[in-house]
Order: sequence, then structure tokens, then C-alpha cells
Amino acid sequence: MIKPVNELSQSELAALKMELEAEYSKYVGKNLALNMARGKPAGSLLDHNMSVLETLDDPFAADGTDARNYGILEGLPEMRKFFGDVLDIDPECIIVGGNSSLTLMYDSIVRLMMFGTGGYPAWRTLPKLKFLCPSPGYDRHFAITQEFGIEMITVPMTENGPDMDVVEKLAAEDDAIKGIWCVPLYSNPQGICYSDETVARLGRMKTAAPDFKIFWDNAYGVHHIYGEVKLANIFDACNAGGNPDRVYYFFSTSKITFPGAGVAMMAASAAERKEILKRMGIQTIGSDKLNQLRTLRVLKDAATLKKHMAELADILRPKFDIVLETLDAELRAGGYASWITPRGGYFVSLDTMPGCAKKTLELAKNAGVTMTGAGATFPYKRDPADSNIRIAPTYPTDDELQTAMKLFCVCVKLVAVKKLCGEF
Repeated sequence: MIKPVNELSQSELAALKMELEAEYSKYVGKNLALNMARGKPAGSLLDHNMSVLETLDDPFAADGTDARNYGILEGLPEMRKFFGDVLDIDPECIIVGGNSSLTLMYDSIVRLMMFGTGGYPAWRTLPKLKFLCPSPGYDRHFAITQEFGIEMITVPMTENGPDMDVVEKLAAEDDAIKGIWCVPLYSNPQGICYSDETVARLGRMKTAAPDFKIFWDNAYGVHHIYGEVKLANIFDACNAGGNPDRVYYFFSTSKITFPGAGVAMMAASAAERKEILKRMGIQTIGSDKLNQLRTLRVLKDAATLKKHMAELADILRPKFDIVLETLDAELRAGGYASWITPRGGYFVSLDTMPGCAKKTLELAKNAGVTMTGAGATFPYKRDPADSNIRIAPTYPTDDELQTAMKLFCVCVKLVAVKKLCGEF
């Protein structure tokens, strides 16, 4: 039976350290060059989607619109219906953008900064701006708010989503808090799914700022791996709570078809949508309708998409199995780390012993495995415990991933032992 590492004597730790250093040196000698820094789809996933790139013989939409020409700012009606059916959203609330939901989020912050919304002052005219940032969270969300000088407030995550006691208290007492970032299903990086009660509380909570916005980035809303999880409807929650204009909803097909060549959308209330289209009408005459048609003619409808995602899950599942089985075999009994087993999404989040994440990732990189930087999952890249590590298993081949995970576990153990030996 394996004894937990924090129960080992100093002599036992010293012996284990020598053993792990020898094992680590063998990996260094392999001259590995494996990249797990971001959640990029593997080539096998991209190959599965190649039918989207087949020649578009008929460039006309269902209503006869010529997709080769200008116009249709809000996106083709059939594309909006597709997103509406998939996400259980009124198509009239949907605006189809270009290929990137992140661009739509960035642009939404810019509009709020420059013009405000709902008759309230432009955010740039206010003395102080703050945003709630459930953490660990998505580094690119945090980068957007930091870019505009918006103060980020870390909110802890629970197994049901952000700690709503903290969220409600902060939002109710400070009118400088203008919004919250949310990845509600299979959150990046922990894979947490917001409970129905969390969604309901977000919709009805009192906020000191009347123009408070929920940035609802449902990036992994159809990325089920170990069985489907149903997410409560945020629009229903906001309507029931008397806050119909509170949510901006984002989604894209970037990891369904091709990153950089998917179709992105945002959705908002009728009043918000009208304001957004007014500003977008100055910015563009319309997004790529040909790409909308290409995507639609492959994904077709909600049922076809569900089948397509099940096929992608069959490719992804072995990768997640490798990560989770390796962590369980190498780290659990010794108590070296803790992690959440996600049911979908693109990541696995692991917490080392406090103070060990940076050194663990340095060791991994020096041995040829690049991972997401320590602290990246927190605002300002500051993890107060220096413990969280985002594992992105999707890009390497299964064989590469097996090697990378074994090396990673050696690094986790070696750094933990060094810490317990008092080396730092």
C-alpha cells in the first residue's frame, strides 16, 4: 500500500527524491517536443470535419438570398434557426458574426466602453470599472478586461459554478461591478457545470449597477464526452428574475468544425440586440454568409449536430481516459495532487500542493512538454496558491499524450517531494 507523501519520513523522502530525479533525467534524455499549451483540436478531429470544405455548388440561402453578396447583417435566417434549435434560444435574439466568439466578446466590451447600453453612461466615462471573474477561469476572458483597465475580482468556483454567495454580495453592494464572466458548461479549465440553482440566482440577483452584464460564454455547450449534461436556460432565468436585458450569450462552431473557420454567434434581448445591430451596422455590412451555408449544409440541424458531436467525443474520450487514468495511477494514492473529473469540454484542471505549480511546469518544459503557464487561469496571472495547472489533452496523439502525462506526473511528484524536503 502506498503511503501518502506527506506522511513519509525525511529519509524516505530523500530516497524517493533520488528515484524521481533518475526517472526525470531519462525523460530529459528523450529530447521530447510536445505541446499541450492550448486546447487545440488534434488532426484526427479536424480530419473528421473536412466535409465542411467541400465545394459550395449552390450559394443561395433558403429564401433565395445570394450568399456571395453584401447584406444580412444579423446572419442568414436558417443559421440563426440552427443556433436557436441547438441552444434553445429564440432565433430572433441571435446575431451571427464571423468565425470568432472571442471577437464578439471583445467587441461587446468595446461597445459598452464607448457607448454604454440601455441609456446608461458609457463605461469609459465612469471613475471605476470592475468585473467578477470566477477562477480558475479562461485566460482570454481575463485578458480582455485587463486590456481595458477593468479591475478584476476573483470569485471562487464551487462544484455548482461560481460561489453565488460571494457573487450576490459583491454585485449588490458595488455599482462599479459591471459584469461577470461565465463558462457555464464544462468550465475552462475545471469542467464544472453550473447547477440550475446557480443559473436561477444569476438571473434574479440584485445588482447595484443597473447595466450589469452576464457574459455567458457557452463555448462547450455541445462538447459532451461522458454523457450529456443539461444546462438551465439563462434567458429564462433572467426573464423570470425581472432582468431580461442582463445576458450576452456567446457560442461558436470553432471546435465543432475548424478553429478560425467556424461560425460564431451572440444572443441578447430584443432591446439589446437592436442596440448591438445599430453599432455593428457601422462596423460591417455582414459576415461570411458562404461559410454559414457551408457549415449548415454539413451540420444541418440539431439532430445531425448531436450525431457529429458524438463522433468527435469518440475521438476525444481516449485522450481524456489517458489523462485521468494516468493521474489516478500515479498521483492519487500518494496524495500529490487533486483534480476534477470532467464530463465534457476540453480540459482537466489539477491542483498541486500549494507553491508547486510554477516549478512543476518549469520541470515539464525543461524536459520537452509545454503546458499552459502557471497562474494563467486567474486574473492578472496570479494564482494565490500557486497550485492550479490546466491540462489540455486534445492536441497530441494518444501515444504522445501518454508520454507527456507520465512525465508530467514525475514532475508533480518530484516538486512535491522537494518541497517536503524543505528545498523551497
